[in-house]
Amino acid sequence: MQLGAPTPSPPAAQHAPTFQAHASANARELLGALLPRRPTVRLVQQAHARLTVLGLAAARVLPHLLAVLPRIPQTNTPHDGASYSLALFRMSSSASTFASNQLLRLLPHPHPISLFPRIPRRNPHSFTFLLCSISNHLDAIGPAGSSCSFLGSHVHALAVKAGASDDLYVRNALVHFYAVCGDVGAMRRAFDELPRVRDVVSWNAVLAGYLRASMVTAAREMFDEIPVRDEVSWSTLVSGYVKEGELVVALGVFRDMVVQGVRPNEAAVVTALSAAAQLGLLDHGRFVHGVVQSTGLSVSVNVGAALVDMYAKCGCVAFAREVFDGMKRKDVFAWNAMICGLAAHGLGMDAVRLFQLFVTEGLRPTNVTFVGVLNACSRSGLVAEGRHYFKLMVEKYSIQPEMEHYGCMVDLLGRAGLVDEAIEFIQGMHITPDPVLWGTILSSCKTHGLLDLGVGVGCKLIESEPAHDGHYVLLANIYAKAKKWDEVRKVRKLMFSRGTSKSAGWSLMEAQGNVHKFLVGDTDHKDSVQIYEILDMINKRLAEAGYVSDVSSVLHDIGDEEKVHAIKVHSERLAIAYGLMVVKAGSPIRIVKNLRVCGDCHEFSKMVTVVLDKEIIVRDGSRFHHMKQGKCSCLDYW
Repeated sequence: MQLGAPTPSPPAAQHAPTFQAHASANARELLGALLPRRPTVRLVQQAHARLTVLGLAAARVLPHLLAVLPRIPQTNTPHDGASYSLALFRMSSSASTFASNQLLRLLPHPHPISLFPRIPRRNPHSFTFLLCSISNHLDAIGPAGSSCSFLGSHVHALAVKAGASDDLYVRNALVHFYAVCGDVGAMRRAFDELPRVRDVVSWNAVLAGYLRASMVTAAREMFDEIPVRDEVSWSTLVSGYVKEGELVVALGVFRDMVVQGVRPNEAAVVTALSAAAQLGLLDHGRFVHGVVQSTGLSVSVNVGAALVDMYAKCGCVAFAREVFDGMKRKDVFAWNAMICGLAAHGLGMDAVRLFQLFVTEGLRPTNVTFVGVLNACSRSGLVAEGRHYFKLMVEKYSIQPEMEHYGCMVDLLGRAGLVDEAIEFIQGMHITPDPVLWGTILSSCKTHGLLDLGVGVGCKLIESEPAHDGHYVLLANIYAKAKKWDEVRKVRKLMFSRGTSKSAGWSLMEAQGNVHKFLVGDTDHKDSVQIYEILDMINKRLAEAGYVSDVSSVLHDIGDEEKVHAIKVHSERLAIAYGLMVVKAGSPIRIVKNLRVCGDCHEFSKMVTVVLDKEIIVRDGSRFHHMKQGKCSCLDYW
């Protein structure tokens, strides 16, 4: 401060407004002056104290305070907000029915149950809010809520006695309550008893109840009967089909909703994107994204994360990154989707760099984040990095490793040929290893030709999980690679005697608005004749270019010519042949396969990209393979 400069005066103290404390003062007006538009419990308590100082906190004033509490967002409510609300209610001389009902609506379980008998004047909303409270609690705790189920039935009886059961809102609350309980019969009776007391919410409640009980056929029949369907009706049906694994049907329902001019809500969009992602169907996913854009639906954090996940799982990792980078706000789910997407596409270093940016942004990684990072290391052979991040997860973030994290590390070490270290790693786990980890070891033995170790591990796995077909197949493959055909026959005979059969391989692809599924040696497709003609043409062109089939993956002790024929009809080859027929020039053939692609089909696909100049993208049971000009993104490391 310069000499001679005037001394600045201290800032004026801010005083709360003062009011005259006289009997005619209006408590509601005072509260309006004391409280902001979005109060918190803390501010309400301060206003209460101020009224007390002014001598205006009489019992007749407390209902005004009580009426303010329901306006408070629940996320801002402290833990003791419920006890304060109840204290106000008990001290109030004339709590309004509205304030009492709002407390029933907002207070956490079990407070509404104890509050309900003390309400001096009840109306139908009193029963509605109490039933909703019980239903929400049941929904949260699941089957353990048998006592709450009884309470709900008791409230139903009280509503009938009070003449409130004919109210539409009470009726809807009853339907929802019985749906949550899983009592489909009572749910349907509550719906059917008063045919004239119904609205779209009533229909939607029954629809959701059937789907909750996995009664898809009954749900579809109910949906078809709804006189006027809203976006909730449609989104509920879409979610129900996804829950039951009917993903293609769910996407068809979503498309029908759009065609009929119903604007989808966020729940329907996120669910449809999830279905497209699980199937790997890009055209369906793009359709949903187009609906979001054309309807002006906000790309919320949930929608953004679902779009990132969909594009990554449909083979368009560049589009996934574009959506991700364009999100104004990202939560941990969006980051996880992008990291896991990069990992699945073999972009290990990109995933690691994104993880480092994630941490720099101040976000805290979850167990799923580390699954993505460790997967990225495994898919790209980043052994040192994988060890580092596993240690970081435990020591810095105190995340206890789960089976998936252990699986990533075993896979990382096994792929790199460090099978002995992988076994030591399993033996040092703090939880009991599951058979999947030993199955990963068995796969590594096959890859690296470790016959003796593979036989030992394989035999133990077969004894521990006799119904798991994968163990037999891997063990037979190990024997086949060593040309021990007698042992292959023994494994196959054992597999047959135990009633276990190898999972059928299939491949999916989208074309002309439809999903096409191909099985091994499939002849059921409507264009089957032409598909095999194209496949013959491909085989001739590849043979001229020097391609020779690798028949080591065929388990049968048969002649090489028969083995070549067996490989030639694998499902992805049929899909590639069909793709050459229907996929327009310049666009890649996109295939989703349920099993890990075999070595010969992998080489076959790479050769097609050279000889026929066609890009192929395959999502198999392990990862993505982007094939172009004879090279694959996996660098033959899968």
